[in-house]
Amino acid sequence: MPRRSCLAVPGSSERFLEKAPTVPADMSFLDLEDAVAPLEKEAARAKVAAAIREQSWDDRVLCVRVNAWDTRWTYGDVIEVVSGAGARLDEIMLPKVENAAEVVALDLLLTQVEENFGLPNGHVGIEAQIETARGLINVEEICAASSRLEAIIFGPADFAASLEMPVLTGGVQIPEYPGDHFHYVFSKILMAGRANGLQVIDGPFLKIREVQAFRDYCMRTRILGYDGKWALHPDQVTVLNEIYSPSQDQFDRACAIVDAYKQATEQELKGAVMFGDEMIDEASRKMALKFVSRGERAGLKRSEAPGR
Repeated sequence: MPRRSCLAVPGSSERFLEKAPTVPADMSFLDLEDAVAPLEKEAARAKVAAAIREQSWDDRVLCVRVNAWDTRWTYGDVIEVVSGAGARLDEIMLPKVENAAEVVALDLLLTQVEENFGLPNGHVGIEAQIETARGLINVEEICAASSRLEAIIFGPADFAASLEMPVLTGGVQIPEYPGDHFHYVFSKILMAGRANGLQVIDGPFLKIREVQAFRDYCMRTRILGYDGKWALHPDQVTVLNEIYSPSQDQFDRACAIVDAYKQATEQELKGAVMFGDEMIDEASRKMALKFVSRGERAGLKRSEAPGR
């Protein structure tokens, strides 16, 4: 399933929980961690489970972010939400993951909860957040830790705090830095995720009213190859669905490249062929297939095929 837009929904707010299914995000995650005050965390579990069970969520990815293992709430979050939400819950998101053992522990707990409450084994997937220096150092083993893993996510604000960066707003560009201060982090997480067949997601952009700055920052991870990014406001969802999808021209050209290469290899028995002013080969086909897949997931239909 696509995760171009991943909408954060505070798990303690009934108003936001009710509105979430109406926002056209690819994924909604109901948050029990940072968006919920400590005194509200336990009460929020039942609200989240009821929202998943009772509301109409279409076919989006539906996830709950629990609290990290270094808190007292994790096991209670998992047991109460998974047992109460029913079969519609797709994933549990684990924040502040620092090593593979934390993912394995969640996997084992999920197996027991699924067995005890009549869910198929492996029904609930896992998304892991990289938010600390130690998590980044161990990201390769984290991404390989469980067959339940579906996505790896970068958390910029906690990561900036972990590195003691002299910033007060996470997830935005720093004008004083001559480049992208997170480029290495983006690339390392991306490679670890792709090597293990995971989707790779960027975290939030906190200045929600700065739409153009948000668009510009989204392009950084989109060009690297990320699948999507978090949305903190419904208005951000529209931008994300656009940016993390191919344009119609890109989709049409990718389809044409796939067709041209198929004809070259199967009818002309050539391993490479000219496509306009460009030489295409097997590597070209692989790149084009990624655009075709993303475009189809975004609902694009091929327009009149361009000429070779």
